[in-house]
Amino acid sequence: MIIPKSVEILEVCPRDGFQNVKDFIATEDKIAIVEKLIDANFKRIELGSFVSPKAIPQMADTKEVVAAAKRYAVDKDIKFVALVPNARGVESAIEAGVDQITYVISASESHNKANVNRSVAESMEQYETLIKEYKDNIDFRLGLSTTFGCPFGDEVKIESIQEMCRWAFELGTAEILMADTVGLGNPKKISSVMSTLVSEFGPNNFVMHLHDTRGLALANTLAAMQYRITKYESAAGGLGGCPFAPGASGNAATEDLYYMLNEMGIETNIDIEKVYEAIQLIKAKVNTNIVSHLAPLYKTDACKNI
Repeated sequence: MIIPKSVEILEVCPRDGFQNVKDFIATEDKIAIVEKLIDANFKRIELGSFVSPKAIPQMADTKEVVAAAKRYAVDKDIKFVALVPNARGVESAIEAGVDQITYVISASESHNKANVNRSVAESMEQYETLIKEYKDNIDFRLGLSTTFGCPFGDEVKIESIQEMCRWAFELGTAEILMADTVGLGNPKKISSVMSTLVSEFGPNNFVMHLHDTRGLALANTLAAMQYRITKYESAAGGLGGCPFAPGASGNAATEDLYYMLNEMGIETNIDIEKVYEAIQLIKAKVNTNIVSHLAPLYKTDACKNI
């Protein structure tokens, strides 16, 4: 088994974790949670998305959250990330001072239509226009959704993913986010896809975004680690999901991922106590369920070594 010396955990709860929560989370509560996550020493945190509030009302205050986070982290070595779906989103992210943006294109035609109401070709055309215009102002990450399975039954071919990756890197994309949007991936599938991609593009160009909808996120993490991939996104409390994909609940939980890596002797540089403090705030301020394995054990004998 390949066990890396260190792994970067990218925290995505403020965006992916909160976007499906129906009751609006007060801006000051989002900021308080984000401050705890900043204190936890993450090198990157996804703070929100610059989308139409009609599409995702929960993200209407992303600009305010970013401004507060930047003030709080002024002397810290941390980058803030936001998701964008279009040109207006890119411009808003740059104006807000975000360090990196994630532009999402699905590897599945059906999901791309449901997610952004465009064909894959139309999304690729817009991405190419945007990155050529703005890449000197901000780092572009490409989020490839449904790379390990489509909720609408589309076949996602490795050759298509490979072509999209090749195209994106040639344009100057900083890294590609491999998203198991509805948790349809399994270790064999992860190995099949990532062995092909890593052999051509190397492991450092990829970030894994693995949902735990079917309980396989950590197993899939281990599979990806065998290809020396060391960047993984997760959400405190296991929150999250795509609003436009049936059954897309549950990111990998940050505390579960941390526990596995820590027990394996893999360095993350995360202050897990601060993560749990953020989760306690989420429990108190956010009308949602905490779905991780470790959070219910916090401060119990079963979790005494955390």
